[in-house]
Amino acid sequence: MPISEMIVIPECLSTPGMVNMKNQYSKEFKIEAVKRIERTGEAINKVAADLGVKPSTMHGWIKQYKESPKTSFPGSGHLKPDDEKLRRLEKENRDLKEEVEILKKAAAFFAQNLK
Repeated sequence: MPISEMIVIPECLSTPGMVNMKNQYSKEFKIEAVKRIERTGEAINKVAADLGVKPSTMHGWIKQYKESPKTSFPGSGHLKPDDEKLRRLEKENRDLKEEVEILKKAAAFFAQNLK
């Protein structure tokens, strides 16, 4: 038996746009799927079936894309610019509150030693 017949590639790895077996799709794949629906007017269920995606997943992609086409699908571990800014500001706020608490304790300590 030739080796090419012995190697079996899982279906999910052979589908264009797939990244790994956890059904993670590339940003480009998601955008093209959404644009296909917009461009052709095909039913979401049909496009989902053609692409091997659950219709609920397609609905989520469409919603995300409509909310912010330029920043949709930032990828695993990445945030949208607004979310990234919010996270940075929240961290800065926590750090500043901690500094204020340290300064209050230091001021109380030195005030106590002045008496």
